[in-house]
This record gives sequence, C-alpha cells and structure tokens, in this order.
Amino acid sequence: MSFNDDEQIVADPDASSGNMGDEFTVGKAKLRVISSPIEAPLEEADMRVMLELTGQGNGKDRPGLDLVTVLDVSGSMKGERIEKLKTAMEFVIKKLSSIDRLSVITFSANAKRLCPLRQITSNSRLEILSLVSDIVADGATNITDGLQKALQVLNERRYKDGRSIGIMLMSDGEQNAGGDAAQVPVSTVPVYTFGFGTGGKDPKAMADVLNAIAKNGDGGTYSEVQNTTDLSVAFASCLGGLLTVAVQDLRLTVSAVQGNATIVSVIAGDYPQSKDNTNAITIRFGTLYDKEIRRVIVNLLLPEVPDETPAKVLRIDYLYRNTNGLDLPSAPVFASVQRVGDVEEEEEEEVKVEESRIGTAKMMIQAREMADTNKLNDAKNIIMDAQNKLDDVGVKKRNAILEMLKEELDQLMTYLQSPDTYKNQGRSFALASELSHARQRFAARGGDVDKFRMFSTPRMDLYKEQAKKFDKNPTTPVPTVEDDVKEEIAANPLLPIIGPLTFYLQQAILALQSIESILTAGVPK
Repeated sequence: MSFNDDEQIVADPDASSGNMGDEFTVGKAKLRVISSPIEAPLEEADMRVMLELTGQGNGKDRPGLDLVTVLDVSGSMKGERIEKLKTAMEFVIKKLSSIDRLSVITFSANAKRLCPLRQITSNSRLEILSLVSDIVADGATNITDGLQKALQVLNERRYKDGRSIGIMLMSDGEQNAGGDAAQVPVSTVPVYTFGFGTGGKDPKAMADVLNAIAKNGDGGTYSEVQNTTDLSVAFASCLGGLLTVAVQDLRLTVSAVQGNATIVSVIAGDYPQSKDNTNAITIRFGTLYDKEIRRVIVNLLLPEVPDETPAKVLRIDYLYRNTNGLDLPSAPVFASVQRVGDVEEEEEEEVKVEESRIGTAKMMIQAREMADTNKLNDAKNIIMDAQNKLDDVGVKKRNAILEMLKEELDQLMTYLQSPDTYKNQGRSFALASELSHARQRFAARGGDVDKFRMFSTPRMDLYKEQAKKFDKNPTTPVPTVEDDVKEEIAANPLLPIIGPLTFYLQQAILALQSIESILTAGVPK
C-alpha cells in the first residue's frame, strides 16, 4: 500500500492573516565565539575556542511541520494510560496550525494508520480528535510495524519542499511482536521516543529500544515519563521545539589558520563530523529551534612564536537551508589570540562550565555502565566524584548549568540505592539524560516535570505550563500557535526584524570582503 496521499497545504480561511507567508528566511542563526584564554605565551601552548550557535526564529515564518505520531495501544495501555494518551494527543492536535499536517498511527500486534498527513483545519482537527477518542487498547506490542509505517508516510509524501518533519513514538512496554525496532533504519528522520510509565516486565528492554530508535535518527531524543500524568507535558515540550524550527540542515565548519594553530579535536556531542582535504572540519547539526543553543569546543595547539603578536587562529563558517531549499552562508568569522611573553590569565568561565557539563555527562555514562553490571557501589563512587568535581569548578557566582548538573547527579544517586530502583527508574533516567546531553536538546526525565529542564527553550516551557493546565482540565481552552507568537512579539517588538537585519549586515560584510580581495589581488607582496 502506498502512502502518497498526503494533503496539499492550501490557504485556510480560519487562519489568522500574516502567518502563512515566509516573510524572512535568513539571519536566523547567531554565532558567538569565546576564546579561552584570549592571551597565550610565546612558547607552544594549548588553547580552546568555544562556539555557540543560537536559533533566532520568528514564529511567523517557521516552516510547516509534517508530524507523525506513533502510539502504543497494546493491552498494557488499558485504563488510565490510554485515557492519558488521548489527553496528550488532544493537546497536540489543538496546538497545530493550518501550515502543519498530522498523521496518526497506532500499533498493537500490528500497526494501523488512522489518517494520512492531514492539513490541520477546523474540520480536520475535529475528525482527527474523533479518531483518537475512539482508540481502544488491546493486543501485543509491535513497535517495528508502527515505526516503519511512520517512515513510509514521510518518505512517500508528494508535498515536502521546505517542510520540517518529526516522528513522536510512545510505548509503555517491551516489544513482543514484529522484530527489533532498534534495527529499523531511521536515517535522516528525527524520532522522539517516549517511554511511558515505570516497571513492567522488562524496563531495561523498553528503555534500550526506545533510546536506540531516537539515537539512530537525526536529532531526536528519548524521554522517560515515569508518572502517567506527565505524558501531556512530555509531548507538549517536544512539540514546543518542533513548532519553532529556526533553521534546517545547519552546518558549522572550522579550519585552523595555517601557521598560527592546529586543530587537536572538536567536541560537538554525537553530531556527525567530516574532514575535507584542507583539514577543515564540518559538523552537521540538523535543525535548531528558536532560542536553542549548540555549543562546540575546539581544542587548538599553538606553535612557538618569536615575538609578541596578535594572531588569527581559527576560521569559522556556518550555513543552513531556508524554506526555499537555498543554502544561506554566514560571513567568515575568526577567533584570535594575543601572543605575549607572560600569561597569568585564567580560562573563561563559560568555557569551564561547558567543559564541566561534558565531563559530568561522560561520568554519568561510566556510572550507568557500572550499574548495568550490578556494581552499584562503583557507580555511586563515580557519581560522588562527579559531584566533587562540580564543587571545585571555579566560578565567581552561582551558575544555572552547574546547579542543574548537580540536580541530575543527585537524582541518579537516588536511583542507585537499590538494584530494583535502578532497574525500574534509574537506567531509563540515565539513558534519557545521556542522549539529551549528546544532542544538547531537551528530553523529559525523572518524576518531577519541573525539575530537569536543561536545554529547554522558552516555547517548551510555555507549552509545559499550558499542558499541565490542560491535563488537569481538558475543557481548558488551548492557545493557538498564532496566540503564542503574538505574545512573544508583544514581549519583544523587534523580534520580526532582528533576523533579516542580521542577514543583510552579513551580506554587506561579504560584499566588502569580495571587493577587498579584488583590489588586493594584483598588489605585489
């Protein structure tokens, strides 16, 4: 059966004017460069450069979203769980707008597509809500068939240009039909998985497969939802990112300035890196949400120099694809250092904090690996060591990232107190945390939805609060995406012009650099 029956987006008479167009598709990724230190000795020395890319989306010109939800309706979902799933889906459906499309797939022993990719209009919203309301729980758990059908829906689309995509897949139990879903080739599709509830016959198996599915995809995360009342919040937080995509196919390229530095390593989580024949290194980040941040640390080796001098050490370029399929490049940016005789400067605090985050995430992996072999005491020792290292980070004032890391470590330590607690809650928490850190993208985890919010964006936090109210009372009106955008623009009236203005300034810089190259091309050295 072919799934090339996705609906074409047409103007919706119910949509607010001004939100269908693509007014500006440029200037939506901001780069910060932090050299650490900014001075280096004349002899051979190490240096770090931290690059910080931030999405600068404007909700009025986001790409339309093609979302496929893949829902476990097996027998173990009977009762409160299936009702909470319906509530969570109702919130998602009500948040989508007329530039978005939704397909709903359910799976038990086999998967069933309830609807093709439907444009969200007043009529289709009611029809999809009715389909979800009629869902019943029964049968086995065939995650593989559900995931394969979701991929088929996206891969066989007729209308796909300029659109963002995502799969949200939730399950409450181990797969017991259809083969191993972790082996399904997800490729370039972001899959966001949700493990629903704790315990079960084999919580390790459920966590492993859902984490693997998300890890196999392009930028997805694995969320573990311990409390059934939190599924709406987990779905909503994920949706808050998907509905604020600022840039797509974001690529960052770094290259050492010959003679002034050599790149030793580039630390960018699990995002793919490639090197060309000039030794320039490119990292592919995929999508970046509005206000979402990606930090990269470039470790450099500086050669010995005879005299004090300023030096450019690293060239940075980045580009992304707009909704028209065009690559939009930045102007080249350079990181510099001052070579001096005597240096007493400390490492920049922001760089120290990021290095601490990376180091803490590695130690949490080590602790989880120890706990997986029943060495809980060794795992606890690693966590205590990580806690001590955070206490020793030299920062002048309270740092939010360090405090959040401490809370993560405290929670993981709690889960390591007994084999059963680790098996039923700790391992899934650790896996969700690991992938979240590797992707620098929010994932719900732990029993407190307000506590672990690292990498969360303002829109994710807003949707969290909206979903909490909706879950308590599903008759509560859900603000539209257009309402959310109006609220953001009212808080920051310059928001719609910041991106375009930045882009035009960058283009002016590129033009001036081109003129300079032409004028100096024939000048003898």
